[in-house]
Amino acid sequence: MKPGPKPLLGTTMTRAQRQARYRASHTEAAAKPRYRKPAARRSRPQRWCDAVTELLILQTDCQLWRDSLSDSLTESATSDALRMICDLDLSGLQTVEPPRGFGRD
Repeated sequence: MKPGPKPLLGTTMTRAQRQARYRASHTEAAAKPRYRKPAARRSRPQRWCDAVTELLILQTDCQLWRDSLSDSLTESATSDALRMICDLDLSGLQTVEPPRGFGRD
């Protein structure tokens, strides 16, 4: 016979003890809830719409940030970058509707 694992307490367990330990370990595992991250089930057009909305929100935040800059920072690189972001015309993105894909969207 192949040598098995050493007994836990110096004596071998009976089949009933082994079965009781197995059942106890499986009931504890079954009692623990398993949490899974939900799968992303948004379609491409929905993801596009969400991304455009997020860009518009970020552009508004950048405009508020630029408006709240102190006078000493109006000619800084930060102000220039914020002005470039605010000058972007994102209205064209709102009108674009991405193609639908093979009945999956």
